[in-house]
Amino acid sequence: MTDVVKKAKRSPEHAEKAAEDRTIKVTLVRSMIGYPRAQKETAKGLGLRKPQSSAVLKETAAVKGMVRKIIHALKVETVEKP
Repeated sequence: MTDVVKKAKRSPEHAEKAAEDRTIKVTLVRSMIGYPRAQKETAKGLGLRKPQSSAVLKETAAVKGMVRKIIHALKVETVEKP
């Protein structure tokens, strides 16, 4: 490989490091009563127990996937480091 090709590639570690610096605050704005069990467990996994409870989490791929699964019941905000 030439030097140009090596410089163009980004290491996954670099992307992970940038994502670790960002945090998001998720707030449960709707009750999970009446939703499928998988969605209730997702809210529980995010650390949200009842409506209006909040959690500040690192913005990782796993957390983003969980948020996307129950976005209809959440309010999401980006925050500075706590």
